[in-house]
Amino acid sequence: MKNQLIAAREGKITKVMERVARDEGIDKEELRRLVAEGKAAILANNRHKNFTPKGVGKGLSVKVNANIGTSPERVNIDEELEKLAVARDAGADAVMDLSTGGNLDEIRKIVIDAAQIPVGTVPIYQAAVETVKKRKAITKMEADDIFEVIEKHGADGVDFVTVHCGVTKSTLERLKKQGRVTDIVSRGGAFLAQWIIVNGKENPLYENFDRLVSIAKKYDMTLSLGDALRPGCIADATDRGQIEELITLGELCSQALDEGVQVMIEGPGHVPINQIETNMVLQKRLCNDAPFYVLGPIVTDIAPGYDHITSAIGGALAGYYGADFLCYVTPTEHLGLPMPQDVRDGVMVTRIAAHAADLARGNQKAFALDKAMSTFRKALDWKGQIECAIDPEKIRSFRKERNLKSDVCSMCGEFCSMKLMKDYLKKK
Repeated sequence: MKNQLIAAREGKITKVMERVARDEGIDKEELRRLVAEGKAAILANNRHKNFTPKGVGKGLSVKVNANIGTSPERVNIDEELEKLAVARDAGADAVMDLSTGGNLDEIRKIVIDAAQIPVGTVPIYQAAVETVKKRKAITKMEADDIFEVIEKHGADGVDFVTVHCGVTKSTLERLKKQGRVTDIVSRGGAFLAQWIIVNGKENPLYENFDRLVSIAKKYDMTLSLGDALRPGCIADATDRGQIEELITLGELCSQALDEGVQVMIEGPGHVPINQIETNMVLQKRLCNDAPFYVLGPIVTDIAPGYDHITSAIGGALAGYYGADFLCYVTPTEHLGLPMPQDVRDGVMVTRIAAHAADLARGNQKAFALDKAMSTFRKALDWKGQIECAIDPEKIRSFRKERNLKSDVCSMCGEFCSMKLMKDYLKKK
């Protein structure tokens, strides 16, 4: 079986491409071209069965990812499966298993089997956890430990992996010189930075990038080149360390694409509104117009408990300016592990951001949906409005709780402008 990228470059349209093109409502030859150029990626490990592949990148709708996963303090696989179901039912396009507690191999396989959508992971988490379980410091990890875990994830069917290849001895030196308010907030990035500093050696994922590419190629697993130096606060946004890492990721992106491996680039982080466009343009320019996967971005640091909103604001703008994949942020960001309702809230607001970006980007499917909603609203057709809504259950519950049975809502009642105009035009 050929990789999607290799097949695309040979002019072949795979069944997976046909499925994605149909779901997106675009020409399959156009999708093939975008994949061949590395401007779009299809998340579909060749070992993953019984799931819906998704396309991410230029010309496609903005996608939404939801993070789930255990922690050492809370290990409950039933709870994680509930979060997975909630995320999927709320409309997430993909899910990442970020588990660090419990039997990580077992949890990952259960999540993949149940997902029905693409699954991503961060293999360095498991490598670090297993090192600690051996009563060793994280800095005692061997390069083989990391690559063996990545191989395992690929063989299990993981569709995309976050790999922090851009945190290098050079970037850490620059970070040390410039100083930062929040240093490194990426967990995987911190593991590797600590390893580099203590061992005085280069990042194994950077130094042995060929080995990483070889594993990804075997399973058609998309490499999501992680932003270990993403800004963790507004004060650190778009600094030298972040940009140096981005330059490195752009170089690695080209190398992976040359070898037939699909790539996404991960981005910030905490970014003020006035710097979002700059970040998106820089990434696209430096990274071959590769798909851009962003966390938020969160546009202010002062709203713990509401960071699903701060990130949705940033996500809508990021999507408009070029981001292709939005990682949700839940209300519990900076506070604790999300519960199922937090997952649902995070997915919903991020989907709203993605849809707003799609509208601004000229996506015709998005425009048609908004127009249909307006048509049903004018007709006072609640059934149609519910069907068009991003969260139909929200409307049903609201009307049921308030016992709203008429064709108007309780805001204007008989003075509803839509109803008045409808009745007036009927008389005319």
